[in-house]
Amino acid sequence: LPFALGAFVFGVGSVAAIGFIKQKTRLKEDTVIGLVFTGFFALGLILVSKVRSSIDLLHILFGNVLGISQADIHQTLGISLLVLLVLLVFRRDLILFCFDPSHARSIGINTGFLHYLLLAVLSLAAVAGLQTVGIILVVAMLVTPGASAYLLTDRFDRMTQIAVASGVLSSIMGIYLSYFIDASTAGCIVVVQTLLFLLAMVFAPKHGLLRRSLRP
Repeated sequence: LPFALGAFVFGVGSVAAIGFIKQKTRLKEDTVIGLVFTGFFALGLILVSKVRSSIDLLHILFGNVLGISQADIHQTLGISLLVLLVLLVFRRDLILFCFDPSHARSIGINTGFLHYLLLAVLSLAAVAGLQTVGIILVVAMLVTPGASAYLLTDRFDRMTQIAVASGVLSSIMGIYLSYFIDASTAGCIVVVQTLLFLLAMVFAPKHGLLRRSLRP
């Protein structure tokens, strides 16, 4: 079973499990996510220790961007294009669902389908990032660019552009930094991304800490 396919299957499985447990119990979503993700992570460790594979556990956890093959590049490109296509096709419905699910439901949009579609797209994005930064640091690459962009603008389209630019810039700078200081590539990418977030948090023109401190 290819690594990416297995990762996607278990990713979608974890998404389905989170949705099912949240709907059938009184537990909050953050609690359910913690339970399901740690359970699937433990299951993955057991499978890695029992099933022979050419994939090193450390590469799954922390990535190996300098050791990826041509096939891995094509695979990541294919997943990225698929995610982009889904987002373009369902863009308006997803935006309405994320910002006002009650209104989306009232006008006949299938919010349940959009919920699981969005989580499936997130799973695909995580799979695309596994080869680069690994399963642990991929969360930072999914969250931090959006968080930085959210501090810099209130317009959704501009926010998306800034998030993409931030992710690309931090990846390039992180790779160069890891080469010159001979350190983990994944770690350097996420550190650069975190530094960009801190700059946005302090110097954002409207929501930055410096701007707020100067307000009367």
